Amino acid sequence: MTGRAAAEAESGLVLIVDDNAANRYLLSQWLRRAGHEVVEAVDGADALDKLSRLNAVPEVALLDIVLPDMTGFELCRRLKAAPRTDEIPVIHISATAVSVADRTQGLDGGADAYLTEPVDRDELLATITAVLRYTRARRRVQRLADRLLLLNRATLDLYRATDFERFARAAVDGTRAVLGAQSASVYLSLAGRPVRTYQLHENAPVVSEPLSTEVLERIARTVLGAGSGARIAFIPQREWRTLVSGPVLRGDVLVAAVRARAERPPVCVAIAADQAPPNDDKTLLIQIAQACALALESLRNYAEEHALALELQRSFLPSRLAASEGIRLAVRYVPASTQAEIGGDFYEAIETRRGLLLAIGDVVGHSLQAAILMGEVRHALRAYAIEGHAPEVILDLLDNVLAHGRSELTTVTLCLVLVESGRRRLRIANAGHIPPLLASRAGTRFVAEHGRLLGLGGGRFEATVVDLPEPTRLVLCTDGLVEVRHVSITKNLAAYEEAVRGGPEDLEALCDAVLAEFGRGKDDDIALLAADLIPEPPRDERSPSGRSSPD
Repeated sequence: MTGRAAAEAESGLVLIVDDNAANRYLLSQWLRRAGHEVVEAVDGADALDKLSRLNAVPEVALLDIVLPDMTGFELCRRLKAAPRTDEIPVIHISATAVSVADRTQGLDGGADAYLTEPVDRDELLATITAVLRYTRARRRVQRLADRLLLLNRATLDLYRATDFERFARAAVDGTRAVLGAQSASVYLSLAGRPVRTYQLHENAPVVSEPLSTEVLERIARTVLGAGSGARIAFIPQREWRTLVSGPVLRGDVLVAAVRARAERPPVCVAIAADQAPPNDDKTLLIQIAQACALALESLRNYAEEHALALELQRSFLPSRLAASEGIRLAVRYVPASTQAEIGGDFYEAIETRRGLLLAIGDVVGHSLQAAILMGEVRHALRAYAIEGHAPEVILDLLDNVLAHGRSELTTVTLCLVLVESGRRRLRIANAGHIPPLLASRAGTRFVAEHGRLLGLGGGRFEATVVDLPEPTRLVLCTDGLVEVRHVSITKNLAAYEEAVRGGPEDLEALCDAVLAEFGRGKDDDIALLAADLIPEPPRDERSPSGRSSPD
């Protein structure tokens, strides 16, 4: 290839800085005839001024060494020190500074080449071509490395998503970031429901909307055919409009389709592409589509496992609560919003010969082992309660089981409230749990007395006796309701007390109101048990038959 042909293959914008008008004219003519664009400057200050006003940064700077206001060496240093021009390759040219020391100084100062005059035209053009080729290759490599870093971040965002809405948005955002596209659209099936998520231009909102299964399969067949795997296709705008109805990406479209397994629905990712895209774009689009498919498979598995975990968790909770005259009960259980593991929160209501025993507890930790231990504690609790033990004795017995029956330390918080026969007195024993809250016409208060957690051993538990002279509301909860990181538990308990005090009269409505205020977005399970307790009238207020006399 001749110097002229090589220069035409690698044409670009060139800055020439030379105070000699004849030299400037000759160099400019050679470059323009070879297909380059040229910006001329007469000295260093003129060059810096023109660079500040140019929209496009020159790809090569051809600098004379001897300038009126500064040397070419100094101008090179200034270019390399400015963020906007630090990557411009510099070629020094001189008729006087031609010694080895001069050339060494220029190259050490950041120049990419050094020519001496008189310079041959073909040598000049070939040098500029070589510099352009090397610089553009380096920029391509750097750009690809930057895009691979973005691909890595996008993949992490996809795998970090814990629900389908976040996943679909991460897919669109990641596609736009990696490909540098102004618009992108992702077509996939979320939990059996096909969805399209798209952003039609950079400042437009990200929209997710239902999609028919036929449209999703039609796109996949166009790109993939009937099989599985991953492929990419460039689809003209007219053909794309026949595949997809509603808002579509502007211009022609580059689409990647992935079907991980034959029985799974496909994932399709599309970006607007006004011209035949480079191979790097095709490769990156395929990679992000594959990342979407793999991450979506993991999210599906996560959702299925989470559903099974919740079903197992709920199977451990009582299917119905014991009914008792003069007592109304309401319960709620809310699994953690971001946890796939099974929790250890539980509640119980057990009819005993002493009265109705209400219990709420929490095994420390989130795991299958915590849920199994929760089941063991519940069964032991029921057995001890049916035997007729008092609440504090039940805690002693459970503590002994946990402290001596396991090789590893396992702790449980548990609050027991015995509503004694006649409903005129409560016997409360608390092992390190959130205190029970009592509300009546006289006001609200926590019964704050408590002992250590179960499983630690070291002494007996005690009970607190509370008289109930009037109808009273009892509310028990686990710590997931009132504990928030970086917020004082005292502050949250005060807000919780106020919510119960001013809550609805209806017990079920109260539970809903409390959960609406305190139960959203928590990273721990929540169990809630509320009871309205109506004491029996004293014996002297009853009729001779033993029943209460009418008002």
